[in-house]
Amino acid sequence: MINYPFQKNDKLNKNINYKNKGMFLEEVINNTNEYYKDRNIALIYKKPTPIQIVKLSYDKKYIEKAFFKEKSTTDYNGIYKGKYIDFEAKECTSKTSFPLKNIKEYQFKHLLKVDEFGGIGFIIFYFSKLDKFYILFIQEIKEYIDLNPTKSSIPLDYFLKKNHEIILNLNFSIDYLKEIDKIIH
Repeated sequence: MINYPFQKNDKLNKNINYKNKGMFLEEVINNTNEYYKDRNIALIYKKPTPIQIVKLSYDKKYIEKAFFKEKSTTDYNGIYKGKYIDFEAKECTSKTSFPLKNIKEYQFKHLLKVDEFGGIGFIIFYFSKLDKFYILFIQEIKEYIDLNPTKSSIPLDYFLKKNHEIILNLNFSIDYLKEIDKIIH
């Protein structure tokens, strides 16, 4: 057997449901993060959305009613090589561009703050119809918006120009830290 990095691991693959493409990107990132953690490469977690419990079941075994306390910031955060990383995961079905309306203003501002404080903020994009993954760092997104204030989407050409494509590996993970390594000194 060839020992590829990110070699196939059935434990990680068993929960992927290809029919539910909306969850595919999240599953891939969760698999990747588990791989990183298991091998002491990085510690990155999916952030829970804060909720306020209003009503529990009689036996208190499950939540009957709850509401979101506040907007969540981004999907994931953690630490890698002593650097704080924080990122959002976004999926789109377009073959030509990513709609900027899919990046919430509070997420954009949060990632800019992460960058301002010395962390690494970025978004992982999945173009489902192309089956392609890309990273754009928050400053690259800001640069695009600043240079194109009237545009409502980021064209695929911009992703290609920035050259941060991430390849899906055999165990349905993406080694996005390879792109982080390019900017860490």
